[in-house]
Amino acid sequence: MALRKILTLEADGETLRKKSREVTEIDNRIITLLDDMAETMYAAEGVGLAAPQVGILKRVVVIDIGEGLIEMINPVIVYRKGEQVNVEGCLSVPGRRGTVNRPEKVIVRAKNRKGEEFEMPAEDLLAIACCHEIDHLDGTVYTDKVIEYVDVSEQK
Repeated sequence: MALRKILTLEADGETLRKKSREVTEIDNRIITLLDDMAETMYAAEGVGLAAPQVGILKRVVVIDIGEGLIEMINPVIVYRKGEQVNVEGCLSVPGRRGTVNRPEKVIVRAKNRKGEEFEMPAEDLLAIACCHEIDHLDGTVYTDKVIEYVDVSEQK
C-alpha cells in the first residue's frame, strides 16, 4: 500500500471536474487503488475519498465514517428520500467548509472488490458521504452545491 497525493481544486481543478469511467474489470490495479485510497484517506483524517481525488478517473470510492471501511466500485444512488442540510468539507478543498443540502436517506448499488454487486442503505452522515464521493465521480465538487460558507476558524 502507498499514500497517494490528494489533488486540490485550486491546483488540479481540471482533473477533478472530469467524469470518471466505469470500472469494467476488477484487477490487481483496482485492488491496489482501493488499498492505497483507504490508506490515503486515513492518513489525511478524511471520511471518504474518490479515485479522481488521487488523479485516477475511475468510478471507485472508499468511505469510513467511523463504522468500518466501505469500498464501492461503480456506485450509483438508486433511491433518495428526505433532505438534510449540514456542514461539509473536502480533502480536495482544504481549509473551507460550507452547508450543503443532501438527501437524508439513500440506497447505493455498487460492486465490492470481489466483483459482487450489493445494495447499501445509508442515512445521516453516511448518506452525506456517499453523495459527496459519488459527486466526485461525476466531476462535481461540494463547493458547487454550497448554500453558505462557514468560517473554519470557529470550528474545532
